[in-house]
Amino acid sequence: MDESNNIATTSAPASGLRRSRTRTRNAHDELSGLPRPSEFRVESGRETGGARSGQKVSQRVAHVFTVDLEDWPVAVMGPHHEISDRVVENTRRVLQLLQWHGVRATFFILTRVAERFPHLIDEVLAGGHEIASHGHSHRLLTHMTPDEFADDVGQSLHILERLTGERPIGYRAPAFSIVETTRWAGPILSELGIQYSSSIFPIHHRRYGIAGSPRVPHCWDDCGLIECPPATVRLLGRNLPMAGGGYFRLLPGAIARSAIGRLERQGTPAVLYMHPYELDTGGVAAHRRAGVSVGFRRRMTQELFRGRIESRLHRLFERFQFVTMRESLSRRGFTL
Repeated sequence: MDESNNIATTSAPASGLRRSRTRTRNAHDELSGLPRPSEFRVESGRETGGARSGQKVSQRVAHVFTVDLEDWPVAVMGPHHEISDRVVENTRRVLQLLQWHGVRATFFILTRVAERFPHLIDEVLAGGHEIASHGHSHRLLTHMTPDEFADDVGQSLHILERLTGERPIGYRAPAFSIVETTRWAGPILSELGIQYSSSIFPIHHRRYGIAGSPRVPHCWDDCGLIECPPATVRLLGRNLPMAGGGYFRLLPGAIARSAIGRLERQGTPAVLYMHPYELDTGGVAAHRRAGVSVGFRRRMTQELFRGRIESRLHRLFERFQFVTMRESLSRRGFTL
């Protein structure tokens, strides 16, 4: 464990992967072992790559693993906070986990992070992952006008295109804040060239969600946008969340794996998500020492069970197959 920032290293099964202790290395040096897109192969209709000998890869359905690349104070405490350097090591730990299991994911990138740490976007690209937008400021759509929203997303797309050479086609709203009152966002995203969104959680929640929204990828009625909702499980007539974040951290791991298996048997890919800071067991305490004011309740709920996330991800990646959102939609016949 690095005593200077209290971030534990990622421990992979068997031999283990050790994170670099030198932050000034470039993306090629940092992640030279990551599988490149050309190293992925197709066997009997399934995509594999980087899998270890004996690892289970044969699945009927390829699920989608996504990462909201953002920093904890901004995402949880508010967009007025600064981006901290902890996001760099936290993201590298996620990249190590994905590399170990040969998983390619979709990264929804908050471009305030990309502006401060552009080399981090290079490292994500080096892993063969898909780059998508998470907006620029992390202001919730419920706190913006349509014009402010268009400017925010447009700025993020410009930054990502400048850094990667390609304009993203995917978007996820901060805190899934496309709700009934912000449905105006869909046509705006479509006009900006976004082809798919993963912003509507089909659940009932006091802060987000549209409970009656479809649980599977579908097209918006008033524009060509494809909506890819986070995974839910249907129980007693209600959609219940299990796709990631606090749900994945607080619920027993067997529940999430069982729910994903249930979706798989139905032929439905599960869209899962995580945030790099969820691997940072000492992160909340470190941010408090740096001056971020965190109440007791928030501290307890945000710190609780972070230490179990890494082992749960290993089990998830060993049991199920994952592809990027773009690949999943193509497999399902959507035109991108």
